[in-house]
Amino acid sequence: MNTALTCIKSAGRPKAADVETRNQELIEAAGRLFLKNGYTRTSLESIAREARVAVRTIYVKFGGKAGLLKAVLASRRERLFAERDMDCDPRPLRTILDEFARDFYALLVEPDALALQRVVIAEASTNPELAEAFYEGGPRMTRDMLARFFARPDIRLQLRDDVPPSIILTHLIGCINGDPVGRFLFPDAEPSGEEARRQLAARMELFYSSVLKPG
Repeated sequence: MNTALTCIKSAGRPKAADVETRNQELIEAAGRLFLKNGYTRTSLESIAREARVAVRTIYVKFGGKAGLLKAVLASRRERLFAERDMDCDPRPLRTILDEFARDFYALLVEPDALALQRVVIAEASTNPELAEAFYEGGPRMTRDMLARFFARPDIRLQLRDDVPPSIILTHLIGCINGDPVGRFLFPDAEPSGEEARRQLAARMELFYSSVLKPG
């Protein structure tokens, strides 16, 4: 009798950790197929087969392929930004932004991230759903985080009054990004290691000199 009860209990709802693991496996399977086949040519059926789930599960958990792409992007972004809370980080502005710049640049030059960006650039003009899903799942979240940071009263006091916050935000992203055209066309020529860090530091100094109040 006790054995039977134990079996009944174990057959109930899966544990939260198991559900999270299955969700992550589904997200990773989708990411692999998006990189391999492109977004448009990757069907929900192929993702379901790869992840060994039902197509209905994808709809229930993510609302469809666009929602799944957002989850793929959010998962990659979360690996770097999970512990960051720029809304109330008490450290000096330069310390916060230098750390953000290093992590964001590492994300931008990650091979899988570059490959996914190529997929989006190639297909976005004929697939508005893809463009919107990519923006909502990655760039928008980062821009919203930075906008809140630059709107903090203590941070705003350190910024030039004649530079609009929207320009500060895009200028920062541009300084971190460096030369994206060269990166896409000649990825092997992208600096790495100490040289990449040196160039990023120089671009960040340009950012600080152009947006911070003197002194």
